[in-house]
Amino acid sequence: MRVTLLTEGTYPHAHGGVSVWCDQLVQGMPDVEFDIIAVTGTGTEQLAWQLPPWVNKVTTAPLWGPPLPGKPPRGRELRRFLDSYERFLHSILDPVYAAHFGTELYGFADFARRGLLAPAMRSEGALRTLQQVWTRPYLPTAASEPTLHDALHATDLLEHALRPLVVEVPSEGVTHAVSGGLAALPGLIAAQQHHVPFLLTEHGIYLRERYLGYRTGPYRWPVKALVLGFYRMLAEESYARAALVTPGNRYNRRWEERGGTPSENIRTVYNGVDPDLFPAAGPEPETLTMSWAGRVDPIKDLETLIRAFALVKAELPETRLRLFGGTARGAEGYRDGCVKLAADLGVADSVVFEGRVDEIKDAYAAGSICMLSSISEGFPFTLIEAMSSGRPTVSTDVGGVREAVGDTGLVVPPREPEPMARAALELLRDPEKRARMGAGARIRVVEQFTLRQTIDAFRGIYAELLGQGTQPTTLRSATEGAA
Repeated sequence: MRVTLLTEGTYPHAHGGVSVWCDQLVQGMPDVEFDIIAVTGTGTEQLAWQLPPWVNKVTTAPLWGPPLPGKPPRGRELRRFLDSYERFLHSILDPVYAAHFGTELYGFADFARRGLLAPAMRSEGALRTLQQVWTRPYLPTAASEPTLHDALHATDLLEHALRPLVVEVPSEGVTHAVSGGLAALPGLIAAQQHHVPFLLTEHGIYLRERYLGYRTGPYRWPVKALVLGFYRMLAEESYARAALVTPGNRYNRRWEERGGTPSENIRTVYNGVDPDLFPAAGPEPETLTMSWAGRVDPIKDLETLIRAFALVKAELPETRLRLFGGTARGAEGYRDGCVKLAADLGVADSVVFEGRVDEIKDAYAAGSICMLSSISEGFPFTLIEAMSSGRPTVSTDVGGVREAVGDTGLVVPPREPEPMARAALELLRDPEKRARMGAGARIRVVEQFTLRQTIDAFRGIYAELLGQGTQPTTLRSATEGAA
């Protein structure tokens, strides 16, 4: 079997939960030949993972870096592009024309491979086309009176988002996008051009995270409307064209159904861990400690966690908060803000940013309880790893957290420090409850969320999509039965 993994900002150039998932999948299938197409920042990123011999090739699709070479088309070909571009923009901004999105997107792939798309989008004619489209009085963007400056911003964002179209796509096997959005572009093109089955796994809801990210972005509303409209249409195209969509939880499944995925094309496959690699952590630390593990990033909402910790410390002054994990590229300012927040709240001496650790299981063992404060998640690895380690958890109610935890941890609303603090205090004050919940959490992982179940499920799905004989009913019992 040949599988091309499609990633964005993760494996094999970065660490984090999705990268761990990819590495586990690849390492667990030595009988499968893997290629990787990785959407990256600049293309200069170094490999962060040691790849096994059955990974044949890694192709990068950088979004930024130097401008792509090429000259804009001229004459009849330029007019053809501008007509296509007008329909493309219209499909993003006006639901009446939504059906044009896929047709024009696939047409752009041909322009991109010939080095014509980026210069064509930056041409004067393309800028005029954008200004004419989004100022039409029946479109909501017109009310904001978009400027030439807005058009330049929107063009820049769209042109970079479409850069993965230049990549040579596979003509055989299966493509497997491990997130929605830009990683899906090569898979969509391979399906359209070569009928290669396209498999989509979303760990978080990509579109929702784009909305969260652009909410505070430095752009005027017409720019946000156009760019988010593009991501919305790309999500709908991905859901509609995927041979199978494999969410990691029922929460994601609901989003994907609302996005247009036929129910019969959705199959839940939970993330899993190896319980032997995350054994019961043993005795708690002598000092009451709240432990967090992950990537320092705004979406992890460490500010709420630090505010909750300050409330806990007011009740239990000896408590500590230890934060394990590196800082995401571009999030250095966010980390500095979290350090300042701890100082402003008077708890800086008890909040420690530990950085990355060689053995992540040590991060879970370091806590009396383990915390998860994210505003968006899929089926988080740090949560089930902590559960496998036998530690009770306090987690925000996002993504598949409730499905993972069951009754073996406490779940609280996101962005609210007070409920988080109350839940943490409930466990920190009750050692018997901590022990009972921690033991139950490990049993739940061993029974329902093991790595072997995950790998076997995806090996069966690959074989099914390639027509190698595994029946869907068998797969459903293997992957849905854990629910």
